[in-house]
Amino acid sequence: MLWLMLPKAGSADHQEDGVSTLILVRHGQTAWNVHERFRGREDIPLDEVGLAQAERTAERIAQEWSPAAVYSSPLARAMATAQAIARRCRLPVQAHGGLIDIDYGRWQGLTPDEARSRYARRAERWYRGSRWARPVGGESLAAVQRRCVRAVRRIASEHPDRVVVLVGHTVVNRLILLGLLPAGLRCFWRLQQDPCAINVIEAQDRSFVLKSINDSCHLREKA
Repeated sequence: MLWLMLPKAGSADHQEDGVSTLILVRHGQTAWNVHERFRGREDIPLDEVGLAQAERTAERIAQEWSPAAVYSSPLARAMATAQAIARRCRLPVQAHGGLIDIDYGRWQGLTPDEARSRYARRAERWYRGSRWARPVGGESLAAVQRRCVRAVRRIASEHPDRVVVLVGHTVVNRLILLGLLPAGLRCFWRLQQDPCAINVIEAQDRSFVLKSINDSCHLREKA
């Protein structure tokens, strides 16, 4: 787990004027996380571990924050995670296409080794984090980043002074974090997003402060 804390700028329950708090969550575990495959738009459900992770994430969010809205990628693994959070917070889930996972094109369903074997040059660019890295028939990292950062900025602007939960995917969340800081896509592989990890971002006047990243303390076994 990678966890970065930046200076605190106000409590979770008492927002400063004009400051939105974005709780960016990755969905829980799926079978394709355990045996690594390119997931993308494949609508894979959470497995039993993932469902339990979603419930524990929901419990923590409900205890520490008072969200005004819950947004999610429309894919089943993200929606199931968001629904667990929304139930605890007594809110509906709003599906948002801007948070949907990357389109992996012909890579979808392949293991990393299979992609390297079949598409060596493309895979090399992908694992370098090149801005124009694009799976065959899929989206480039740059295109996904434009889409998801635009969505997050719009959501933040629609909820000033409020806490909002957003549930996405490892690629989407990394690109959001890099895009809001901003930082280059060559840092893509230097960010980790574990299943059901929480990232906390504060937004004010179109500026963003990353307060914590890849926090999965709530998934630790309780003593």
